[in-house]
Amino acid sequence: MTPEEWTAVQLSLQVATTATLASLPFGIAIAWLLARRDFWGKSLVDTFVHLPLVLPPVVTGYLLLIALGRRAPIGEFLADNLGIVFSFRWTGAALACAVMGFPLMVRAIRLSIEAVDTRLEAAAGTLGASPLWVFATVTLPLCLPGVIAGAVLCFAKAMGEFGATITFVSNIPGETQTLPSLIYTLTQVPGGDAGALRLTLISIAISLLALLGSELLARRVGSRRTAS
Repeated sequence: MTPEEWTAVQLSLQVATTATLASLPFGIAIAWLLARRDFWGKSLVDTFVHLPLVLPPVVTGYLLLIALGRRAPIGEFLADNLGIVFSFRWTGAALACAVMGFPLMVRAIRLSIEAVDTRLEAAAGTLGASPLWVFATVTLPLCLPGVIAGAVLCFAKAMGEFGATITFVSNIPGETQTLPSLIYTLTQVPGGDAGALRLTLISIAISLLALLGSELLARRVGSRRTAS
């Protein structure tokens, strides 16, 4: 592999990991809110969360660009006052990947939370546990396989995301050029087929390892829960 290809692999792993870890707390919170609370506008929140699944990825990337671009009001405020820049940076690629993978994460975690018996949570509450403690000691351990599944789905989506990232942060080697972007670039140049094939095989291997690891971890968590 060439140094450019290694850089793209490392950047993709960095972007996907950052996107997953950064969105996981928000994913758990939104999933719990949708699973356990009834409120005005719940359907609207649910629709908004899942909107990136039905929008073309290029549209999502363009919306991020006009909202968080360097000359956009929000993007300019973040850059001038907090020194945070997303457009045409790897952090912007992580943000775009997080947005695209967030619905898959929330869906998996929400289904797992809904499967938890509410009587167990109520029993813990009657013993004096606060709602936060009930969630941390009862709900979260029981829905942990779903949390793992959601995180893996988000990671896999981030590894393969192309449309939103290339629209929001372009295709800059060493900065925003992830695996999908480099594969696309190599297919457009003479003699690039071999490199594109190598990176395709690496993408498949990373995805398989992520899925296998999540399955093993979910089984381990499930066996511990059964034993306890």
